[in-house]
Amino acid sequence: MIEDLIKYIVSNIRQRFTRSFLTILSILIGIMAIFVLISYGEGLKYYMNEMAQEMGTDKLIAQPLGLGVPGTGDIYFTKDDVDFIKKQRGVSEASGMMMKQSEVKIDKRKLGKWVFIAGLSTDPSERRLVEEAFAGYEIFKGRPLKKGDANKVTVGYNYLIADKIFSKPLKLGDNIFIKDKPLEIVGFYEEIGNAGDDSNVYITEDAMKKLFDMGDEYGYIYIRADKGVVPTELADRLEEKLRKKKGQKEGQEDFYIMSFEQLMETFGTVLLVLNSILVIIAGISVVVAAVNIMNTMYTAVLERTKEIGIMKSIGAKNSTILMIFFFESGFLGLIGGSIGMLLGYGLAKLGAVVIAATGYSFLKPYFPWWLIAGCLVFSFMVGAVSGYFPAKAASKLKPVDALRYE
Repeated sequence: MIEDLIKYIVSNIRQRFTRSFLTILSILIGIMAIFVLISYGEGLKYYMNEMAQEMGTDKLIAQPLGLGVPGTGDIYFTKDDVDFIKKQRGVSEASGMMMKQSEVKIDKRKLGKWVFIAGLSTDPSERRLVEEAFAGYEIFKGRPLKKGDANKVTVGYNYLIADKIFSKPLKLGDNIFIKDKPLEIVGFYEEIGNAGDDSNVYITEDAMKKLFDMGDEYGYIYIRADKGVVPTELADRLEEKLRKKKGQKEGQEDFYIMSFEQLMETFGTVLLVLNSILVIIAGISVVVAAVNIMNTMYTAVLERTKEIGIMKSIGAKNSTILMIFFFESGFLGLIGGSIGMLLGYGLAKLGAVVIAATGYSFLKPYFPWWLIAGCLVFSFMVGAVSGYFPAKAASKLKPVDALRYE
């Protein structure tokens, strides 16, 4: 019986191929859009989880509330602020990072690229704290900066690739010019996957002060909490202590301190809202597809009224007629969903290649099993539910009325 029903459903879809194709097309567009958007949302969530594991949950970041990019406005932390935080109960270690934006050249006579220059501590422990804050950032080629490296730099991964920063890739021993001063590359950091971070240039704090004629001006302070200390509680406590030290009132601080866990939660909330909006937009096409399926099935009932009458006259039950039209509409949805997922997979992979070429290789789609299963079930249910009322109407037709319909 089931095998006969399947053959009958397939035969009906084939006989009305054009209409069936248009119905399938309408639902596959919606499922394809949902599949792509959710896969990228899950990819971002997967990336954030990986970052959280590599960064660790014991870290905090202090940041001034200057205008524009932190560290490039008028508000900075001082060396005294960094030392003050180091002495606080619950703090294992802390390290400041200077940050300026400047033009970098490989030829003093030509225009260069504007990138961020970061001044790092040469203390291995403090430098490692900053590197961990960048998701376990490590030297990929060469060596890290050390004390006395006044004319040395380490650079991001993009300097190794042609046409990312400059037309030709750079190598260890090459010079770059910042404010017309030659600086030798001694190390390349591994890829983060973010075009901005992978374009950074790192020099020592002493070199930063001389190059930019500045004092102890820190754009960020990275903090590691002691074992057993809750980072969110430590963040509140440090914020209160530093506020009192600066003589500022609560709510009028020119800085903030957050745990990495809080930062991840903030990004996660923004991501959830954005992803939800995009899925709702894609869902509109699914609603349109549902209406299209309902219209198709109502038309099919009208076209096959005599056929329904013949089936009922030879003993077909109302439930059998209902099942035929219910599963036929569900099958249309399932076909559309399956094709939509395949096209969505290809589109997501293609998008990842294009995005990686722009320097944002961290943005990759992720395809969990529940996304595939969910899309298949969802597409079938959209079709089946849309076809329920036409199926119900078909099952209630009286044999005599159906046979004399035409």
